[in-house]
Amino acid sequence: MTVAGCIPVLIEEWQIGAAEAGSIVSGFYFAYAFSLMGFSWLGDHIGAKRAVEISAWITTFASVSFGCFANDFASSLIFYSLLGLSQGGIYTPLIALFRENSEPNRLGTAIGWLIASTSVGYATSLLLTGLSLAYGGWQFAFLLTGLLPAIGTLLLLIVIRPLPNKTHNQNLTAGLWSHLRRNRKARKLIIGYTAHNWEMIGMWTWAPALISASFVFTGTTTALATQWSTQLTTLMHVFGALAAYFFGKLSDILGRRTILIWTAAVSAIFSCGIGFTVTGSPYVISLLVLIYAAFCLGDSPVLSTALAESVEPAYLGTILALRSLVGFIAAAVAPLVAGWVIDLLNDNGASAMVIWGGGFLTFGVGGLLATLYALHVPKDR
Repeated sequence: MTVAGCIPVLIEEWQIGAAEAGSIVSGFYFAYAFSLMGFSWLGDHIGAKRAVEISAWITTFASVSFGCFANDFASSLIFYSLLGLSQGGIYTPLIALFRENSEPNRLGTAIGWLIASTSVGYATSLLLTGLSLAYGGWQFAFLLTGLLPAIGTLLLLIVIRPLPNKTHNQNLTAGLWSHLRRNRKARKLIIGYTAHNWEMIGMWTWAPALISASFVFTGTTTALATQWSTQLTTLMHVFGALAAYFFGKLSDILGRRTILIWTAAVSAIFSCGIGFTVTGSPYVISLLVLIYAAFCLGDSPVLSTALAESVEPAYLGTILALRSLVGFIAAAVAPLVAGWVIDLLNDNGASAMVIWGGGFLTFGVGGLLATLYALHVPKDR
């Protein structure tokens, strides 16, 4: 989340456009998409636990390299992309590991905890970014948040050490596509996840800049506005963590489909409207972003749980790989499209409300599609 937290300052200091700033984040997610696919495939062959361990160690080295050597647009794009390429094993193989070690009637809650833990990490990243901007600028923010994942790696390796490493026999080429053709629910969930990712990653990338812009309209400098926005956006991910746990647990009670429909629908409403509030009170906008983030992330653990339940264990890693590839390619494109719309409207002299409203409307497309496909998911048994 560091680059997203620094976007207004980077645009000003590096003299780049919104589309270029968004492309740094997009570079991460393009690489992350292929990383998720590769580590999911690897997990099927060597076991999910082994894939997690390998990814955790590579992530540490990539993160430290980003913190030490990313110092302009080109180097940030390169090292942030390398970081994305390393991280895939700390998501989809972990979902498989949770599936292997959780009771079926508590799987939604368990994966809710997993998604919540990532949100705590995002919040910590933004909190430290905001503090670092005040004392050492974006350079110190990159360095500090680049060094700390080494601690996360050690904690992760310690807690998964007692778990068994399991592999499943399967025919990866012939069986996968026939399994997907027969599995209508899995197909709908993969498409819904792709739309969800478009909306969520786009929102995560540009919400800090939206809050920062609202502070600038009150007369605050860009640097100070960015510091304040990162602190407030930290709460967005804290709320996201609570929402991930809450909606994951609620899906164990009310059913996956019901939660998917309501979270996607509410999130889509926020995506279509929140950008038009940019000239309002920064604190009201921040509150709206908190609610927006809770619903936007709320269906993430439910989508993962529903897919894990609907796929045979032998194919779970491979299907998660496919889902991650298409889902995070969409996630990579979303910040670019929003940045392009913001630049285009700005160059044509549009008002601030239209500029930011148009940018966030692009995320609403994902929210509406996620709602549509949630409605088409077969009802829970």
